Amino acid sequence: MTLTALREDALASTPTGATVRLGLPWIRSLPLASLDGLEVTIDGRPVETIGLELGGRLVGPSALADEPGWWFLQDRLVIHVDRMLEPGAHDISVAFTLMIPYLQAGPDRPLTLPFIAERTLVLDLESAAPSVARDVA
Repeated sequence: MTLTALREDALASTPTGATVRLGLPWIRSLPLASLDGLEVTIDGRPVETIGLELGGRLVGPSALADEPGWWFLQDRLVIHVDRMLEPGAHDISVAFTLMIPYLQAGPDRPLTLPFIAERTLVLDLESAAPSVARDVA
């Protein structure tokens, strides 16, 4: 069973913008290097600068190709965006591709699947239900 990619508490403010916490929309844990083509849109406007928080480090999306870590099912990837948001609801869209290393789609290439997670989220909303999620370390 997969968990919802964008849960109700996924959008939070930071001193420099906001974070979006993205859950893995797949049936098994995957290497961080499996994530590619990450794009975030907030209220219909693409976010130009994206950073990913990994164990206290902030890296760019292209750096994931060299990351040895894993994205576990219960983990959420913390995406930092450089845009200050007003309090209230915002339309969030996160588009990306997952490369599934153990499934082949042809000679010498893994299965590649596009994903788009969309949801209207309230900034700094605390989850009503207890969560088993943690941030990718």
